[in-house]
Amino acid sequence: MNKYLAFAAGLGALTIALGAFGAHALKESLTIEALKSFETGVRYQMYHIIVLLFVNIYTEFTQRSKKRLNFLFLSGIVFFSGSIYAIAFGVPAKFIWFITPLGGLFFILGWVYMAISFVRKT
Repeated sequence: MNKYLAFAAGLGALTIALGAFGAHALKESLTIEALKSFETGVRYQMYHIIVLLFVNIYTEFTQRSKKRLNFLFLSGIVFFSGSIYAIAFGVPAKFIWFITPLGGLFFILGWVYMAISFVRKT
């Protein structure tokens, strides 16, 4: 699973870059509300990258569970944070409004699947 760890670390670096970009370059061009949304996307992305690092170093998860958790959390990042970034950069929300909640659903499913995996180990 080293490829997943490397990917999560790369996403972590990207997240820091996005956060800095939002804090410095976007504060002049976005409304306060849009900037707060952008920051929410960055924050949720970082939370779930930390979770991905945990998932991939935790030895009690099976490889199958790790693959599923990686899929769920990465999908959540792409759909949730990605849609927020797209809206912040000018994509009309009316065209992609349904993508953000879909990303949130992937996050929830990932957390539920992780809880089930822990219960099965006890």
